[in-house]
Parts: sequence; C-alpha cells; structure tokens
Amino acid sequence: MAEPTLAQALAEFAVTATYPRLPGDVVDSVRKRVLDILGIAVAASPLPTSAAACAHATEQGGRAQAHAVGIPDPLPATMAAFVNGVLAHSLDYDDTHLPSVLHPSASVVPAALAVAEAVGASGERTVAAIAVGLEVCVRLGMAGYDPRAGNSVFFEHGQHATSICGAMGGAVAAALLYGMDASDIVHSLGVAASMASGVIEANRTGGTVKRMHCGWAAHAAVSAAQLVRHGFTGPPTVLEGRFGFFQAWLHGEFDPGAVTGGLGEEWSVPGIFFKPYPANHFTHAAVDAAMALREQGLRPDDVAWAELGVAGPTVRTIGEPLDAKREPQTAYMAQFSGPYAVAAGLFGGGGLGVGLDDYTDALATDAARRALMAKVTVVADPRCDAIFPHQFPAVLRVGTTGGRELAAEVLANRGGPQRPLSYDELAVKFRDNAARLLPDRAVDRVQELAAGLQALDDLSPLLRPLTRLPLTSTS
Repeated sequence: MAEPTLAQALAEFAVTATYPRLPGDVVDSVRKRVLDILGIAVAASPLPTSAAACAHATEQGGRAQAHAVGIPDPLPATMAAFVNGVLAHSLDYDDTHLPSVLHPSASVVPAALAVAEAVGASGERTVAAIAVGLEVCVRLGMAGYDPRAGNSVFFEHGQHATSICGAMGGAVAAALLYGMDASDIVHSLGVAASMASGVIEANRTGGTVKRMHCGWAAHAAVSAAQLVRHGFTGPPTVLEGRFGFFQAWLHGEFDPGAVTGGLGEEWSVPGIFFKPYPANHFTHAAVDAAMALREQGLRPDDVAWAELGVAGPTVRTIGEPLDAKREPQTAYMAQFSGPYAVAAGLFGGGGLGVGLDDYTDALATDAARRALMAKVTVVADPRCDAIFPHQFPAVLRVGTTGGRELAAEVLANRGGPQRPLSYDELAVKFRDNAARLLPDRAVDRVQELAAGLQALDDLSPLLRPLTRLPLTSTS
C-alpha cells in the first residue's frame, strides 16, 4: 500500500477528529477564539476598509446564507466569510501562533462560521471543524519555519503566511462542515492551493491591502469546498509535489514532519497566543513590564531614563528609527513603537490593562506621553535573544528622578500557554471591543452563547446580534 500523501494524511486526520475525540483544552480554546474574533470584528467595523469590504460584499448579491458583522441582511457564505475575515484581521488584534508568526483564527473562524450557518451545522460540528482547520493552518505554517534562521521562509519570500496557510486550513474546515469525506477534503486542499495568496509589501511601503488578506483567504476556503462539491478536483500531491504548494511558495524548503508529526495526538491549537493588547505582538511584554513597575508605585513623572531590552530581530520593528518610534504620528505607528508600549503600560488603560482606547491618534501625540517616550531607548538583550521567537520577551530597566534603579522582566507573553487567558479575561477583551458599538444585551448574549458554543443547535443566534451596528466611520 502506497504511503499517503501529506494532503491525504491531513484529510484522514480531519475526518477522524470528531467532537467526541477532541481534547478538552482544544474545545475550550476554540470557543475562546470564536468570541475573540467576533469582538475584534465588531471593533473593526467602523474602519473605512471595513466599509469597503461590506460595500463590495453587498453589491455582489446572491443567496442569503450567512451573517456578516455590520450587515443586517444575510449574504452568500463566501461573502460573509470575506467580510468577517477582513474585519477580524484589520486591527492587528487577532491571535498569533509562535514561532510561525501566523494569525490562524482570522481566516479559519470566519470561513467555518459562514458555512456552519449556511448548512445549519451544530455547535459540536462547528467546534470540531474550527479545531481541525486551525491545526492544519498552523502545521502548514510550521513546515515553512526555518529553525536555524529563527524565521519563516514564507516571510523571507515576501509572502503572507497567515492568508496563504489560512486559506488551506479554512478549506478543510469548510469541507468538514459541508459533510465531505476524506477524498473530497484532499480535493478541497488541492483547489484551495491554487487560490491561497498574500503579498506583504504593504507592510514595508504602505497600503491597506493587508486588511483584506484574511477575508480573501476565508472566501477562497469556502469557494474551494463549494467548487469540489460541484465536481472540481485537485492533485493528491498538492503539498509536496514537484509543482505543489511547498515548491511554489517555499522553493521546496519545508519540513514534512511539521505537517504530520504527532497529528491527531499533539494539538497546536491550545498553544496559539491570544493578544491581550491591540498592538504589534513584539511590544506586549514591554506593556506588561511597564505595568509591573506601575504596580510597584512608579509613575510617568518619576522616570529619568528607561531602557527596553528585547530580542535583537524585533528592534528594527519597534525601536528603529528611534526618533520616529519616540514620536509616533498616528495610532497605527504607536502600535509598532517600543517607547509607546512603555508609556501605555505606565499610564495604564482599559480592557486587560491596555485597550483600543489607549491607542489613538490623540494619545500618540500627547505631550505627557511624548515626554516619557523621549526617555526610552530600545536595545537588544541576550536573554530575550535566547527565547525568541518562541516568545517575544522584554526586560525594562528604569532610572528614577530620585536616583533609584528599577527593573522588570517579562520572559513569557501573556495570552500564551505559559500565561494563558481565561474565558472570563477574554470576555473582558470582547466587551471592551464590542460594547463600543453594541448594546449591553447583545454583548451579554453573544458572550453567553460563545461560552456554550458546542451546545448550540444553530449558529445564527450567535451571529445575528452582531449584524446591526451604528453607521460610523473612523480612519
């Protein structure tokens, strides 16, 4: 008997990972991720790009199958997945897998919710499909991780692994919810591979297209499964083949063991990091370190100087050029500033310590924060280098105006497996995101339903409260 291809191994895993076989921590992780993604999508709905995504989706027409955040009338499943995927990734607040640096839920969850609602799938089937889709997404991303370089080969080639791998994982989730067998799941992977995409040049020189990537991945995922239902097929060697996925994206440099090793026994899903703060993940430990010093009584006016030590590869993102990082002009620039992260933590804020209201254009240029940021330097720290990229640690040293020297080390990120967030903590984040646009009764209802996601007979009650939002727009 021939050895199964990688796609066939993933498909066999997918059809056998039914809800009763899921570990408890996987089920718990999925319900948290659904709540998290929905809250982020609501908070992102006022963005101009969100309005553009909604306008594009509604003008397409088609059958009413699934709900999208901020759109009262149901859309075709593909378009509902597109809208929710765009919104889920637009604030850079969605979860992250390390060390692949993938954001798995922003593609997989919107794709699965759209199909689940369209076919009337139960909560148990939806949870299982999301779990499998996330696992496939992460494993494909890890196959492109180079441990010697400590980096993703996808990114070195200018590719957005999040949307590329997200389309593949989402396609498996969609196929499961459509009731497909292992053979058709292989075909869905084969079709999705020709639709997965994402180029990250916008990270370097500007443009809002990155916000679209997870929406397009979710759209591609649902479309691929639908096309297979109508008779399209894909190659069984779509992943490892001579002209397959890994050759096309990674020039054949990949680790097949990352795809199948421990498959079905060792789950990556519970280890995906939630984002407690709405900023680049490299800055999160800096926020925590500053909050730790604030809890010890340090106040912004007490700071004479501060040195933020981080992993060397992250300095260029959050610490260079230092003058620009000390003087962010916009909220978006503040999200990528180490000095601003220190200021945010010391001043304190909402949500889980720092929330969306603490990253605004006004606060980015606030005189008091600017005065503090001017005292912060960002340097490479060898202890952080030894841990990166499995964590994004920080060591904060502060000299006070009174002559004292204080220090705080945060070597494991909050929201990861070493410092997990409970459902109640994620509910605080959800409320901080969703309550700015939804009435309390809707926030309470969605939070309650997501907590018992696996017990739902139908996903519509979970999604419907999110469809009627105020018509507002922010930049």
